[in-house]
Amino acid sequence: MSPLRITMRDAPGGPVLEIAGELDYASAPRLRDAVGGIALQPGRRLVLDLAGMEFCDSSGISTLLAARHHAHAAHADIALAAVPEHTLRVLRIVGLDQIFPLHPDSGSAARP
Repeated sequence: MSPLRITMRDAPGGPVLEIAGELDYASAPRLRDAVGGIALQPGRRLVLDLAGMEFCDSSGISTLLAARHHAHAAHADIALAAVPEHTLRVLRIVGLDQIFPLHPDSGSAARP
């Protein structure tokens, strides 16, 4: 079991949150708080880089949706980058791959 680690960096198009470890019921509030603390600017893009995410349960998926809501409320975009196969499968099953822009890496996702 790997604890959730969240690292934020700035990219030309907007903030990038690198998420590593397990995104589950116990850790999802940390990500929700981290995203909620970002003052997004209209027209910018929040990128969630999931390359290091080892596990994601339904609470994690709900937190990704909350991040999308936060971005759209600020008239900003959101994109998911490097989504692990196990999480991508769930996103596809429930149709969330249709509402989240998906990118192979944070570099391509963060381009303005």
